[in-house]
Amino acid sequence: MRYETTMSQMGNNTGIEVPLEILEQLGGGKRPAVKVVVNGFAYDSTVGVMGGRYLVPFSSDKRAASGIQGGDAITVDIELDTAPRTTVVPDDLAAALAAGGATSAFDKLAPSARKAHVTNVEGAKTDETRARRVASIVDKLRG
Repeated sequence: MRYETTMSQMGNNTGIEVPLEILEQLGGGKRPAVKVVVNGFAYDSTVGVMGGRYLVPFSSDKRAASGIQGGDAITVDIELDTAPRTTVVPDDLAAALAAGGATSAFDKLAPSARKAHVTNVEGAKTDETRARRVASIVDKLRG
């Protein structure tokens, strides 16, 4: 489905408002996983609710990559995403999760939480930082 709107901005946060009639036509409930194309920039996300409005988040990394800012006029193509969400886990993190008995806990996390952990590990600038982050993740998941 395609529609025109304006990129919403609330403080430092931006998001794409999804009109209720479009959300209902998607048929995935009130918080569906979606595939979104905004002015040619494509990504996967989930519809959320903020202040009574249905929004697809548009993070700072997406703003930087696309050049789209809050208040910009946008064309949105949105469709229901029924494919399972997968996250490629780096070998060192996977090994540490297995050794620490935390693989099951990691697998039960929401896709966005798994992705956040992987991004955190992959964003380390030194081997020491990466190892520390991997250990921290395992510790958190073991509780």
